[in-house]
Amino acid sequence: MTSRPVVNLVCLWNRAVPLLHGSSVRAFHASACNTSSQPEGGFKPAKVAVVTKTTRYEFEQQRYRYAGLSEEDLKQLLAMKGSSYSGLLERHNIHTNNVEHIVKSLKKQGNEVQVVKRGEYDEEVVRWADTIISAGGDGTMLLVASKVLSKDKPVVGVNTDPERSEGHLCLPVRYTHAFPEALEKLCRGEFRWLWRQRIRLHLEGTGINPTPVDLHEQQLSLEQHSQAHRITIMDRQRRTGTLHDSFSKPSLLPVRGLNEIFIGESLSSRASYYEISVDDGPWEKQKNSGLSICTGTGSKAWSYNINKLAEQAVEDVLKIGMCRSGLDIPLDLEFIEKVTDEYNKSLVFSPEERLLFFSIREPIVNRVFSSSRQRGFATKVCVRSRCWDACMVVDGGTSFEFNDGAIATISMSEEDRLRTVILEN
Repeated sequence: MTSRPVVNLVCLWNRAVPLLHGSSVRAFHASACNTSSQPEGGFKPAKVAVVTKTTRYEFEQQRYRYAGLSEEDLKQLLAMKGSSYSGLLERHNIHTNNVEHIVKSLKKQGNEVQVVKRGEYDEEVVRWADTIISAGGDGTMLLVASKVLSKDKPVVGVNTDPERSEGHLCLPVRYTHAFPEALEKLCRGEFRWLWRQRIRLHLEGTGINPTPVDLHEQQLSLEQHSQAHRITIMDRQRRTGTLHDSFSKPSLLPVRGLNEIFIGESLSSRASYYEISVDDGPWEKQKNSGLSICTGTGSKAWSYNINKLAEQAVEDVLKIGMCRSGLDIPLDLEFIEKVTDEYNKSLVFSPEERLLFFSIREPIVNRVFSSSRQRGFATKVCVRSRCWDACMVVDGGTSFEFNDGAIATISMSEEDRLRTVILEN
């Protein structure tokens, strides 16, 4: 007797999921289809740059180096913070050994190899290399990708500490130790190209400071972050004689976002105030906890965690739906898990899909401020800042000042795609 209400409720839910994202969204299964391409022949680069992450052990050493601390002093300081010196050193050695394994395998194959630390990685390294290998985790991969502007230069991620790093953007973890096998498959053409779409940013308006602050190596506090932006402003003033630039037409920034960009006040307890236009639609004033705009690659990362529903929330909504509709269905755990999983899956789309997914965090809605759509797909998003001390952060690593008068246009272009590889287990 309960089968028809169950079917009706599931069908209503399936129709409701696309409406939550706006009319431009396609069905999840259609958008998540794999459109990666087969290579024409093998792939064997001549020059390979291996960009390595900074381990926590190295970071702590650098942090206290200028204080003249000995290794024994470092041990005691780490112990006082509840960290294990021996544990950090062990993870550092695992990473270092895996990097050496990668380099030896490349040289044995006849490649010219340049090993570069994260802090030394720049445009000159990118120009020199035929291929760039990210030796670390997802954070290192994002840093490497941000400086590669050409779609013809492959980027390959290798997870050098699989036990402690997810490595979602890297090769399957077994190739960390079996890297020669991965190279052989690349040479034989036994892989697929995955062309990951990326975000490009144009800035215009007044109060523009296009010089970024690199957050990857700095672990900045709020005060230090603001000071770093002030330093870049003063440097620009000394060079140009003006405090800020004013662009009458959009200026393309020299970075690309692989996961997402975030716009918001630097102080998280302060509401972010801006105006937003989606796909050349009307401008809307908004106040909230910040704006996230992601790619298909980033739809499994921060964006997913911003928007995903918990089973408890789904159960509460279904109970209200039952009361309002008069439906009588058994809300067992399996049914709730199925509905929750179906909704959360709809938040993920293919890395090759040329779509942006925007998420407005905790919107304030009243008679002055509105939020007609809290999330949705788009091809272009324009944001005009009305903030006091805000930033626009690309992939959590590159920060641009974004205060009152600045206008950002967020979009995609086929020429910005990142060339990565897929190797099967």
